[in-house]
Amino acid sequence: MPDIITSRLQYNATAVRPDWKDLPQDVRQLITRRLGGSVHAGRSAGSGFTSGFAAVLRGAFGPLFVKAVKSLDNSVVADSYRREALINQALPAEIPAPRLQWIEEHDGWVVLGIDAVPGGRMPTTPWKPDELTATLDAYRITAEALSTPPTALQHVGLKPVGDGGDFADWRNLARGATHTNALPSWVPLDLLDVLASLESGWREAVAGNAVLHHDLRQDNVLIDAYGAAWICDWNWPCLGASWFDLVLLLATAYADGHDATALFTQHPTARGAADEQLDAALAALSGFFLTSGGQPAADWSPHLRQHQTWCGEVTLRWLANRRGWAL
Repeated sequence: MPDIITSRLQYNATAVRPDWKDLPQDVRQLITRRLGGSVHAGRSAGSGFTSGFAAVLRGAFGPLFVKAVKSLDNSVVADSYRREALINQALPAEIPAPRLQWIEEHDGWVVLGIDAVPGGRMPTTPWKPDELTATLDAYRITAEALSTPPTALQHVGLKPVGDGGDFADWRNLARGATHTNALPSWVPLDLLDVLASLESGWREAVAGNAVLHHDLRQDNVLIDAYGAAWICDWNWPCLGASWFDLVLLLATAYADGHDATALFTQHPTARGAADEQLDAALAALSGFFLTSGGQPAADWSPHLRQHQTWCGEVTLRWLANRRGWAL
């Protein structure tokens, strides 16, 4: 088991969300009508890093996972919900993802009704081998269906990974544009140049035409009552090499003592991926997460910086293990 310094979050308790009773009466009435009558509200979802309402609700028409946010209070989350609705409806049928049943906008609120996964729960931490295998199998099916963009997703409009900016954090640190105080004290500064060099190849390394989920975190996976995995929260898909989605997911497995490199190499999406490509991706992600984790606390998501630092540490330690570096 790797020696991880940053404390791991309980990912079922990272979100700060309103409860059912906190929603405005007219929004509750809208949802009640959609569910066919009286609503039994489960506990608000504890996972995630946004402040929108999210819970499994049960009515006469059965259970639904409902998300709701007031656009005026959080336009970014509202726009991500709208985007999620468009993407979800365009996903190929074979992808194991809960399906959108409806979206409504009312008085500035964006409300989504999504299929509830039977017995759905987050994967156990640390990763159990069978749940990790189920998740990798679910992603294999997903990646096969999205190896080229389906027509419906092409119409939604997808951009290449990194289109909105560059992973340049190690390079900025190496040339002094970012102060090293932004890094945890355990990061060896004598590796800055080699990390910057690896990072510089990330864009070419992960280029591709497959559709990526682009946020394949452990807390965006649900395990159902039969042990199958479902991939949730399709807010930020983009185009790139299919294997890029695996990197952060398998870094969490590395933290739990699994052979992440072997799992990566054995996965069908990584067929043909060179060692340098994976290392470039790990360098890019580790620099981004470690410098982001050093930013001031986010009042809208109190656990975000710890999550980012932990992700940065596990990606860097996996990279160090592959390269034979001592951290």
